[in-house]
Amino acid sequence: MKIGIVLSTNDPEEVWNAFRFGNVALKENNEVRVFLVNKGVEAEDIKSDRFAVRDQLQSFIENKGELLACGTCMKNRQKEESSFCPIATMKDLLDIVVWSDKLLTLG
Repeated sequence: MKIGIVLSTNDPEEVWNAFRFGNVALKENNEVRVFLVNKGVEAEDIKSDRFAVRDQLQSFIENKGELLACGTCMKNRQKEESSFCPIATMKDLLDIVVWSDKLLTLG
């Protein structure tokens, strides 16, 4: 199955759970694409003693999940592209929506 996730929050627990779900889906042989938008583009900067966001994010990338981040949202936060957050556009988000068999939105 092709699963799209739109993540628009920087809440540590929600981001942690989004990537936990993505990792489980990948391990079950699904394809997963995540699009970070709004506060979601701050995902890689989240520091939490309770929720290991960075570990889940790293696992997602290692498990061959696809991750894209809204370029306008990144620019609004004066963030630059990184290995975790490649720059994307609303067209890329549309592509994920059209590609997905199921779409999950968080935030």
